[in-house]
Amino acid sequence: MFSGIVEEAAKVVALRKEQGNLHLTLSCSFVNELKIDQSIAHNGVCLTVVEMTDTTYTVTAIQETLDRTNLGLLKVGDEVNVERSMKMEGRLDGHIVQGHVDMTATCIEKQQVDGSHYFTFQYAFDKEKARHGYLTVDKGSVTVNGVSLTVCNPTKDTFQVAIIPYTYEHTNFHQIEKGTVVNIEFDIIGKYVARISQLV
Repeated sequence: MFSGIVEEAAKVVALRKEQGNLHLTLSCSFVNELKIDQSIAHNGVCLTVVEMTDTTYTVTAIQETLDRTNLGLLKVGDEVNVERSMKMEGRLDGHIVQGHVDMTATCIEKQQVDGSHYFTFQYAFDKEKARHGYLTVDKGSVTVNGVSLTVCNPTKDTFQVAIIPYTYEHTNFHQIEKGTVVNIEFDIIGKYVARISQLV
């Protein structure tokens, strides 16, 4: 479980395909604190550490993960938002994030307003999935590339988020432009409410 409060943007240093799997090797400031089998969210995708060196660690994404997320689009040198799993004794500063990305969305607009950045994202609307909570609501939570954010101005298939300067500089949001594909995870609480309303 994660909170959506990104620790830093790690750098992709190597990518290796093996049949349907993609091994991603990254470097970040807390490599020396990691261990094999540890879970880390990468652009919001929960992946397990499988290899380590003194300066890098490697995780593996299976084909289903590559089909649902933007990890297959990564290139060496790209930045990836990373967050280690939440400590249960800590504060939940964001919202409950599972690290189970639901789908990708595309940035369709980026604006700078009074020192902050506003991003508008569009995703493939599916009426049946919406009935199961795969949607956004005004002032609700959504995870974009692993970042816990508040939804503004949602429509059937779009939503907007406001990014403060700190988040813009310390995550890979500064690399997002019109046309960039991002990972999104809809709010798990909304999914449960939608499911219960169907069964009760």
